[in-house]
Amino acid sequence: MRLPGWLLGIVGLLVLVFGTGLCSLTAFSLTRQTAIDLQEVGDPAVTLRCLITGQWPCANMGSVDPTGQGSAPVLKLTPLVTAAPATDPQTNEPPPVVTSSFSLVDAATALPPTDAPAESVLPIITDPRQIRILLLGIDQRSATGESGPFRTDTMILMSIDPVRKTVGVLSLLRDLWVTIPGYEANRLNTANFIGDRDAYPGGGGPALAMETVSTNFGLSVDKYILINFDVFTSIVDVLAPDGVPVTVKEYINDPFYPDAGYGMIHVVFEPGEQRMNAETLLQYARTRATEGGDFDRARRQQQVLDAVRAEVLSAGGIVNLVANAPELWSELSNNYRTNLELNDILALGQLMGQIKREDIRFEVVNNLYVNDGLSPSGESVLFPDYAAISELIQRTFYPHIQLSPAEIKARADAEAAPIYVYNGTQIFGLAGATREWLIAKGVQVTGVGNDTSNDLERTEIRNYGGRHLWTARYIAQLLGLPDERIVRAGDGLIAEGVMVALGEDATAIIEG
Repeated sequence: MRLPGWLLGIVGLLVLVFGTGLCSLTAFSLTRQTAIDLQEVGDPAVTLRCLITGQWPCANMGSVDPTGQGSAPVLKLTPLVTAAPATDPQTNEPPPVVTSSFSLVDAATALPPTDAPAESVLPIITDPRQIRILLLGIDQRSATGESGPFRTDTMILMSIDPVRKTVGVLSLLRDLWVTIPGYEANRLNTANFIGDRDAYPGGGGPALAMETVSTNFGLSVDKYILINFDVFTSIVDVLAPDGVPVTVKEYINDPFYPDAGYGMIHVVFEPGEQRMNAETLLQYARTRATEGGDFDRARRQQQVLDAVRAEVLSAGGIVNLVANAPELWSELSNNYRTNLELNDILALGQLMGQIKREDIRFEVVNNLYVNDGLSPSGESVLFPDYAAISELIQRTFYPHIQLSPAEIKARADAEAAPIYVYNGTQIFGLAGATREWLIAKGVQVTGVGNDTSNDLERTEIRNYGGRHLWTARYIAQLLGLPDERIVRAGDGLIAEGVMVALGEDATAIIEG
């Protein structure tokens, strides 16, 4: 029999809650296309509980042992070990930690007894509002014996629209200089550290991290998943023992990558497709030894998580999950925290099983949305361009209300940015031909020139000064270029404005 789509959805969620955390719920994008020939499944609740509590395969998948000795307990998501919370100065007792701000499902749809009919078991999400989950990755290895508190190495905000069945995934840079509610401004990655250190009311570090994101970006955030590196490496080692295929897009040479303890190792990645084991994948996702630094790293993390998801949800990955679920559950139970309840996971499994891969949008708060600067103590930080980030959030989380080309053009016209065309190739006359093409499209071109490197393969739109995002988007739209071809520039070729830096693909663009 084929494994039902709902169970593939839930399996995908559990795999990535426990295994990658950072992009967990997007696992369901492949569930509609994934069908695996396994044994027949009866009652869904019994199946799920057997799978995650070590009683797989169950002796009787469609019924429950009346003595209770063979039945599996309801899943409980256990906390990651952290520093002991501070005591309340008035009561001398640790403050209560709220594990969930609200449930995604109504009490009426709560998980029924396991002897209920299978079709009535799975709870559903009835609230039409978007579900936002903050995915946190902390720089902790169990081998070091550290107990925290920890800064977040990675922060990703996910928004799930249950009505339109879309998902937005937005990577947030750790060096963003933001307001920390109740504290002085600081880097975004310190919110979890401060919250755990001070036993922040409502959930410690993750609660303060959620409130920090909400305060700075105007979005409600109510759920979180927090993992450490052991979770990632364990899940990949067990579920993808032959490694995960990843295409490396540029040469990476990092002689100062931090090892599992407190030292450094030298890691190198050659361009091309490679099958990486868990530790190599983690190195590839974490290194910052490229020209784009954290911006490139955020993109690679999304690339790795998408690759892991695809590999784990393949036929072999699901079989490995079924065979190794008890081992994983035991090994990982102290390496994550979440305020998602079992009913939340089941309901999200139902929903995400209906979402297509093309309806999941990945974006990064990259150099187009920040300004370099110094903190009060003189450290290099990134100051958010909140107006630009607001537009990015709209495109990522609300794709159904995207601006029309005419609206984008109107905003570009209002910027009145000077526009230049520079030839980054050795193709004679390419800048002049592109200028004529743009003029025919109604674009006023200020001037043409040459990028002295003469070795650009791909055309890119360079934003000088950082204040011309709509103009850059409009030109990119005319040329049929994706948003990732828009870059913030400071090479001095022009002082201010937008440059079309022509690559080898420009001839095909203007002729096609």
